[in-house]
Amino acid sequence: MYERPYFKQVKSRIEEPRRFIQVILGPRQVGKTTMINQLLSQSSISYTYESADAIAATNSVWLMQAWETARVKMKASAASEYLLVIDEIQKIDNWSEIVKQQWDKDTRENVNIKVILLGSSRLLIQKGLTESLAGRFETFYLGHWSFAEMQAAFGWTIEQYIYFGGYPGSATLINDEERWKNYIKDSLIETSISKDILMLTRVDKPALLKRLFELGCLYSGQILSYTKIIGQLQDAGNTTTLANYLKLLTDCGLLGGLEKYAGNVIRQRSSSPKFQVYNNALLTSQDDETYSTAIVNPKLWGRLVESSIGAHLLNHAVSERYNLNYWREGNNEVDFILEKGEKIIGLEVKSGASADNTGMGKFNERFHPDKMLLVGTGGIPYEDFLKINPKELFFS
Repeated sequence: MYERPYFKQVKSRIEEPRRFIQVILGPRQVGKTTMINQLLSQSSISYTYESADAIAATNSVWLMQAWETARVKMKASAASEYLLVIDEIQKIDNWSEIVKQQWDKDTRENVNIKVILLGSSRLLIQKGLTESLAGRFETFYLGHWSFAEMQAAFGWTIEQYIYFGGYPGSATLINDEERWKNYIKDSLIETSISKDILMLTRVDKPALLKRLFELGCLYSGQILSYTKIIGQLQDAGNTTTLANYLKLLTDCGLLGGLEKYAGNVIRQRSSSPKFQVYNNALLTSQDDETYSTAIVNPKLWGRLVESSIGAHLLNHAVSERYNLNYWREGNNEVDFILEKGEKIIGLEVKSGASADNTGMGKFNERFHPDKMLLVGTGGIPYEDFLKINPKELFFS
């Protein structure tokens, strides 16, 4: 079975002396649980694995019971160390306070129980970590699968990856497109929105949130003002509501809204968002076009290529901790701006015959970035770009 690149790093941390809780975050269906099962099968440490997926949110006693069970099993086996894994931890109310209480108790009493927590809602997990568990944890963010991973695991071509995205669970369905689209929409999109947003967060207009998601996916790679969005939605409320709903979709690894780069945080936050899916499957599964028609439609294929590059950059922006924006002034535009510390990189995607772009020159004159890169026609082949970790651009 294919092992994601993160596997060895997680395994090495679990084999270290007990120091920190290991927290693994990421969207649904990117292989968090599979990776942990691989880890458990290879580890010599005895373990208890529990999932809160079907547990009532108010049942915080369940979490304490799971911890006590691990202590009893460890004592009964006279083991020198033990591993407790809890999946979908964000489902339990007040989980972070209970974890802090139990972790600190083990620390005081020299009970060598190592802990891995998994969760699919980045917002709820990080809120709990910062409120209660400061100094006690390390995080891993598992994003959507990259082209290199899908190629290594399933032998996909670059064209298949750009159209079908990076959900490993759907890889065997791509020869039956209708079935594949239904799987993405019903098993992934609907489940993520229902379980990771609507069940855990107050949303006054769930139909509006779902419509915003659909619209944002179909406009992935395009800049759209909230005012224009309201014009396309019924019962849209105000721009603040839409911005909050987009934040929820971002935190679940579904749909992002890139802000305009201006070298000025105030102006940046007031800009129109550039929609960007985290996985191209979220776009193509909701479109009427098929793989065979998309691949011969230059305009549509160009959009899918740019969206795929954007998804690649957006997933790594979370794990590698760099800012990702776009830039536009008048008719001049640069597709993506990467910023890490003092370093700025401008990146333009071109999939057509012409690689001309006056926006790159204008941006270079105004902001003097460290690098200006072209991906596609006349620049780095997008197949090659999708195989690299974008953080390497800051150091090469």
